[in-house]
Amino acid sequence: QIGLVCLGFYLMKTDEIPKFAFTSSNVEFYKIVLPGEKVRVISKKLFFRLGKLKCAVEMRNDRDEIVAKGEMSGMVIK
Repeated sequence: QIGLVCLGFYLMKTDEIPKFAFTSSNVEFYKIVLPGEKVRVISKKLFFRLGKLKCAVEMRNDRDEIVAKGEMSGMVIK
């Protein structure tokens, strides 16, 4: 969800914080993340129109191994 919401904030480019509703996800999980372990989330926009955002999201650990990968969607709430 971090990849979806942060990308949405960036794309909105507004002074006020927009509200997002998480609508769907299709994610595969490959490895566990232990407490204290650092991860990096990479999000790429697939489309953003009429307030709906769909993105491809990938989470990698500090060894650059894929932890989770998939697609997520959400909508801006006005």
